Amino acid sequence: MTSTPCRAQSTVVGLRPPTLQTIPESIAKNMAIVQARSDSRIMAVVKADGYGHGALTVARAAIAAGAQWLGTTDFDEAVNLREAGLSVPILAWLNPAGFDAGAASAGGIDLAVGSVEELQTLLEQPSGAAVRIHLHVDTGMSREGVPRSEWDAIILRALEGQRRGKIFVVGLMGHLPLADRADPRANEEAVALMHEAKAKITAAGFDDPITHLAATAGALTDPATHFGMIRLGAGLVGIDPSGTTDLSGASRLTAPIVHNATVMPGTPVGYGGTYTTDRTTRLSTLPVGYADGIPREISPDASVEIHGCRYPVVGRVSMDQIVINTGATYYPRGTTATVFGPKDGVTPTIQEWASWAGTIPHTIVTNIGSRVKRTIA
Repeated sequence: MTSTPCRAQSTVVGLRPPTLQTIPESIAKNMAIVQARSDSRIMAVVKADGYGHGALTVARAAIAAGAQWLGTTDFDEAVNLREAGLSVPILAWLNPAGFDAGAASAGGIDLAVGSVEELQTLLEQPSGAAVRIHLHVDTGMSREGVPRSEWDAIILRALEGQRRGKIFVVGLMGHLPLADRADPRANEEAVALMHEAKAKITAAGFDDPITHLAATAGALTDPATHFGMIRLGAGLVGIDPSGTTDLSGASRLTAPIVHNATVMPGTPVGYGGTYTTDRTTRLSTLPVGYADGIPREISPDASVEIHGCRYPVVGRVSMDQIVINTGATYYPRGTTATVFGPKDGVTPTIQEWASWAGTIPHTIVTNIGSRVKRTIA
């Protein structure tokens, strides 16, 4: 809680829907922090709809701040960015919807290839011009990427495909499995594997590939992981998985008070009556719940901010609503509550909500539901 007196404002204009504002200024600040720590190019990763902040909004803000590449999970996400008029290089690296070599070639979208099977599938498709690819090698995750035992096989297949004019190898990528430890020693094996893979590719006769291994945590904590490009995704919107850097939150979730009640001591609140009031108090309802991204399982510390003061969320989170306890203070219907926002000493942050829910900040912002109105601050 803050020492600022909590007073209701007398004028409230209408009821506004729950709203998630994306703040491009914060994205620019986060870009600047990373740029100060690395000379490498920056790929702005805008997967999962820009970590819930709007892929196009985040992409435009990042490019304006100096990002030279964009990254997405799926090819369709990349197509949406291209169709919106963004002309910088775009890489799609997981492609659960499958490859469309012709569309990738026509749209100038790079594809990551993480197995011999994937490469063979790509080579069998008609493409017109050569498809630009990034060879994706496994550097310790055992999740995606070509295992070390198959590097020679995929390099030979890629050489054949490039000679046939089907593909053009322009990049090499991997992932850091332990970057969030913020300890360069934890990254040494992955870095060594990346150097080994790059040496094999260049020795085979390919041009020096654009090499990228680090995401946000590595970009912030370990220059040895930077290579020619770093991938900045969570960091764009204010999330540092390493916990070492105070980034700027790039979103603000607000909701209006839609219902008020004054209740007596001993009043149960919400399903199951898991919270019971211990005094006469005022309760207010906000129209956001777990269908909108509010974690259902939260600690009693969870709170929202109204007019510079925090108020606890009480009772169970419902699908469409939460209840807050404003004590002796009455706020009229339509008063805006801030669920989370940039760090200012009073407003709850996504990091706090993650702690209250026993999860990571990524899940807080990517779970914001479609009913929440999106705007740009």
